[in-house]
Amino acid sequence: MGSFSISLPANWEEYLKGLADDHEIDVAQAITGLCDWAFSVSDSKRQFEVWLDKAYPPKGEVEDKATEEGEEANEAEEENQDEAEEEVHEDRDYSEDREPKS
Repeated sequence: MGSFSISLPANWEEYLKGLADDHEIDVAQAITGLCDWAFSVSDSKRQFEVWLDKAYPPKGEVEDKATEEGEEANEAEEENQDEAEEEVHEDRDYSEDREPKS
């Protein structure tokens, strides 16, 4: 197994160190045990993956979502412009109908 370092929020670091000390094991062993326990059931793995995708979408999905949101905003703006133009035409047509004919 490879070695890497991680940063934990202070409250979790303190909690895990306390557990490790109580059981006279290294914090890394406590974290390994936590991961083994948390991901030993495929449903737990899937729940974590779903949460992770929602909390931190994969890079391609973030870019796709930004593009999609931009396109939706453009479409909404075009619809607003079309509606405004239609209202102008309706107002003009109404005004023309109301003008006395000579």
